[in-house]
Amino acid sequence: MSVKKIKAITSPYPFEAYAHVISPLSPAEGGGFLISFPDLPGCMSDGETIEEAIQNGRDAFLAWISARADMGKKIPCPAYRAPETEPPMSGKFVQRVPKTLHAKLAALA
Repeated sequence: MSVKKIKAITSPYPFEAYAHVISPLSPAEGGGFLISFPDLPGCMSDGETIEEAIQNGRDAFLAWISARADMGKKIPCPAYRAPETEPPMSGKFVQRVPKTLHAKLAALA
């Protein structure tokens, strides 16, 4: 078996731009926490604490991006939009409620 050394690259998008999911692992799975990246198939890591999972996730992210670039494949754009780029919320939503509750809410407002 041969080992290929892959040069680490700088990602075109920062780690923080990609959504990540942190899930607890059961004791049967070794405990701790799993971090995965929905936009980067197969990119995941784990750790005993959430902080350790995030740190290990950074390493996995860099390795995944570097390996992808080494294979000549396109690095996917993050689907997550940062809060400053999201449209502002109006604060309005419509919900039907019983008349008695509406009256109480109107009185409290």
